[in-house]
Formats: sequence, structure tokens, C-alpha cells
Amino acid sequence: MKVAIVTHFPKNPAMPRGGVEAVSVNLVKALANFKDLDLHVVTLDDSLYNLETSSLIGATIHRLPGVKGPVLLNAIGHGRRQISSYLKKLLPDIVHAHDTYGLMVKGLPIPRVFTIHGFIYADTLFSRTKWAWPRSKLWQRIETSGWADQPHIISISPYVRERLSGIATGTIHDIDNPISETFFNINRRERKGVIFSAAVISRRKNTIALVEAFAKLLKEGCDVELRIAGTIVEPQYGNLLLEAISEMGLSNKVTLLGQISTEQIHEELSVASVFALVSFEEGSPMGIEEAMAAGVPIVTSNRCGMPYLLRHGESGYLVDPFDTSNIARYLRMLYENDARRVLMGKRAHVTSLDRFHPDSVARRTREVYLEVIDKQHN
Repeated sequence: MKVAIVTHFPKNPAMPRGGVEAVSVNLVKALANFKDLDLHVVTLDDSLYNLETSSLIGATIHRLPGVKGPVLLNAIGHGRRQISSYLKKLLPDIVHAHDTYGLMVKGLPIPRVFTIHGFIYADTLFSRTKWAWPRSKLWQRIETSGWADQPHIISISPYVRERLSGIATGTIHDIDNPISETFFNINRRERKGVIFSAAVISRRKNTIALVEAFAKLLKEGCDVELRIAGTIVEPQYGNLLLEAISEMGLSNKVTLLGQISTEQIHEELSVASVFALVSFEEGSPMGIEEAMAAGVPIVTSNRCGMPYLLRHGESGYLVDPFDTSNIARYLRMLYENDARRVLMGKRAHVTSLDRFHPDSVARRTREVYLEVIDKQHN
């Protein structure tokens, strides 16, 4: 079976930028174990002027020269025409599109599967950038139109399925995101008081609220350290974060790591006491899944897709992202109770094995491919 996985894909699989690239790498690696699958990754790269093909992690990678410009215009304009034209020449048996690439394959007369990783229209509202509201509405119209067109959708969370209600007309398959197998084998060497977070720095990720909650812990006498991995994707918000850290005198207690490699994330998770992510909007964040696999207890938001990843009081705590005192309270509860941290970490690891292990996700994904092909022939 010739499979075209159309997605954001990093040049260096060890350095994915963001959740979609990480999912794509993990899924391709795991699917490559099935000898009946001929895997092709098709992606756009605006740093190229000509087509580049290579072999990586068991797949043929096709890098098409992209164009710089607004994501929306690329998804419905030049990028869509380019991707559609190339796929018609590649002639795969099935196309598996991810994220905005789902819009680029809209209407393509090839059996299709689309994985939805998030909701750009909701993310746009939280950005608070110029024209955020009308841009959000435009994205909503285009995204929902794309969902309605898809014959098969993979939902990474019940939260995604809820959003599709009354819009999607195709078959919905529930499959969690895969994470790298290496996260399940991390040797834990916990340093009490180390709080780790991995996510891009933006308003939607609510990074400043996490820093403010952390500051409350310090004032209450907790010996803690906050380490944040992720690039600043909203410069204005990044400046506000840096100002907050400076004004609260946290420069020697908060470390901004920037973008780090998978190996560096392993190291951070090996020593972390807690993984914290207090976003306003998420589908199924990779950072939480990776921390659970590593056996690290979680503190995360009680909204959107995050409550579907863990049960409050079992593998972590769900908090109000608008209430820094509430965030601080649960961080402190974990800080003060060594036995609770260990127990929650173990429960998180057990939960993650069935849901997020790449072999399990790849097996279920291949089953969807076979179902789609079978329906096409019958």
C-alpha cells in the first residue's frame, strides 16, 4: 500500500518544531515497521527553489519548494495547487493529511484521511494580534468547510470530536497522538522542586500565568525552579514575559531554554518533579503525553482537550488557567508530598503505554488505512 503522509516535517527528525512535526516523525517511524506500507512524506519548504527527495526513517521524503506568506493563503491557494498536483503524479493508494495540509487536499479524488491537531480559528483569537477577530472568523469558515469535505477524520481527543459535531460528514476515528518510544524508557533522577514546561511561548500557552504561580510558590517558602523549553512565537508576549520575570526578581529561578532537542527534553524530564502546562486552548498537547510516558506527574488546565489526558487526583491535577493561586496551590501540593508525586507519575506512565505508544498508534492508524481502501473498492 502506497501511503502519502502530507504534513509539516522537519529536516532533522531529532529536532521537530512543534507538536505536528513531532507527531509526524513518530508516526512515520512506527508505520515504517509494517512491511506492506510504502511510505512517502510530502511537505512544503519555503527555503527551497527546487524539489528535493531523500530517504529518512523508513520513508521517502518529498520536499516541495513553498512560498513565503500567510498560512491561510498558502493553504487555500498556491500551496494547495502545488500539493494536489504533486499527489496526482505520485499516485498513492491513500493520502493522510495533517493540520493545514488537510485544507490542501480538499476535494482530491484519492482516498483520504485527515488528522486534526487543533483549531486555528480558536488559536487566532487568543493571539490578540491585529484583526484577530475577523481573521478568526475567516479561519473558522475555511476550517469547518475543510472538515465537512473529509471522508475520514482521525480525532486525537474527545475534545476534537466534540468540535466536529454537526460539521463533519465523514467517518471519525479516535486515535491519540503517538510519542517517541524513547520517552517510555527515561531513567528518572528526580530533583525535588524542578518544574518543567515544554511549549512555545505565546498568549495561548499562558506562560506568564505559570511564572506568576511559580512566584507565589517562592513567596510561600518552596525551594523550586522553573525551566521552560520553547521558542517565543509572539515577540510582544515574549517581551512581556521577560519583563515579568525581571520585575518579580526571578531571573535566577526561571530558565528559558528555547527550542531544545528530543534528547534534551529527555534530560529535563528525567529530573523534573512536575510537568506544568496551563494553556487556554489545546487539543492533545504532546508535552503532557511525553511527560506522562516518562512518569512525571502533571499540572495542567481544566479545559479543552487537557482533561481527557488525565484524571484529576490520579496522574496529576487539573487547574483553572485564569487563577494563578489555583495553579500555585496544586503545584505546592505536589511539592510537599513526595509519595504522591511518585504514585501519580507511575499512574501516568501506565496510562500512556496503551494510548500514546507509537506501535499502538501506528497499528490503529494502519487499520484505518485498510478500512478506507476496503470501502473504496466496495
